[in-house]
Amino acid sequence: MDWQALRSEFPVTRRWAFMDHAAVAPLTARAQQALAEYAADLAENGDVNEPRWVNRIEEVRGLSARLINADPLDIAFVKNTSEGIGIVAEGLPWEPGDNVVTAREEYPANIYPWMNLAGRGVELRTVASRHNRLELDDLFAAIDSRTRLVSVSFIEFASGFRNDLDAIGAECRRRGVLFFVDAIQGLGVFPLDVRQTPIDFLAADGHKWLLGPEGAGIFFIRRELVERLRPVGIGWNSVVNSRDFSRIDFVLKPHAGRWENGSLNVGGIAALGASMELLLEIGIPAIADRVVNLTDYLCERAARAGWPVFSSRSDTDRSSIVSLVPARGDPQSLKRLCRQRGIAVNQRAGRLRISPHCYNTCEELDRLIETLESV
Repeated sequence: MDWQALRSEFPVTRRWAFMDHAAVAPLTARAQQALAEYAADLAENGDVNEPRWVNRIEEVRGLSARLINADPLDIAFVKNTSEGIGIVAEGLPWEPGDNVVTAREEYPANIYPWMNLAGRGVELRTVASRHNRLELDDLFAAIDSRTRLVSVSFIEFASGFRNDLDAIGAECRRRGVLFFVDAIQGLGVFPLDVRQTPIDFLAADGHKWLLGPEGAGIFFIRRELVERLRPVGIGWNSVVNSRDFSRIDFVLKPHAGRWENGSLNVGGIAALGASMELLLEIGIPAIADRVVNLTDYLCERAARAGWPVFSSRSDTDRSSIVSLVPARGDPQSLKRLCRQRGIAVNQRAGRLRISPHCYNTCEELDRLIETLESV
């Protein structure tokens, strides 16, 4: 792969060394063009060309399915990860005394929907990490006979720790516990196969590593679980004959589509699809290798410069997110300094967070370290 040539697909490189993909990523040139095409068509033609965009939605559904090796019918488009988590949190038939297990360091989107079940008698159990990693033994020890679901992130947003989804999924399956994955910090940069990994539900917005706009994400549900969830948020598009507007026939779609309750974010989904096409052309395994090499290089340079690496960097743990402990200065001031010098990074949990994608370069990482050394 000619990674240098790939940079032409990213307009952001003209101005920034952008390494903040764990927040809100820049659009690819393809996604920008897709948004512009949709806006122009809507402005010039109204809904005359609606069939074209309906077909495009289904094409992007197919791309989303390819990304995780799922059946397209098991994919629904959502506006964000929180919506996908809410479908499950509000839809499962909970009983008083049930519990949900998650990591204490999860992003709030994977905490609040489960906390909201307290009024229904459902306990949220949070498992603390040991320094920079979530130990499987600790997670499994929190599961008991009343655990109905385990929900963890593919990659933890602040530490960059990559959870062992295969091991967690296998243990959940062995114990008859459902498994939910918040995949937003890993999807598009690390391979994920829902036919291989026993994941029951998955949600991910597209505005991070998938390089799409905000407001367009995907939700996956294993087909045999569709009828187990109470259908929440039902609308005109939830039923089998949804385009027959003059006919009321309350027969819900027998797949994930029942949760696409109304009009979709067509422009956002089209743009997300354009970036997905690019990522799939490159190949997710190649992207993973590239990003691991870049973050390994960053960790080596940071250590030599005296900036401690907080993130676990063992083979199974390391990810596209690197968390650095400031050797000097506070994280917010460091973030501002970097941006003044054309370097986009961020801060989380009192540390500097760097999250490069495959089009970034070692030269950009050198610029970052040189900036930190100047403090």
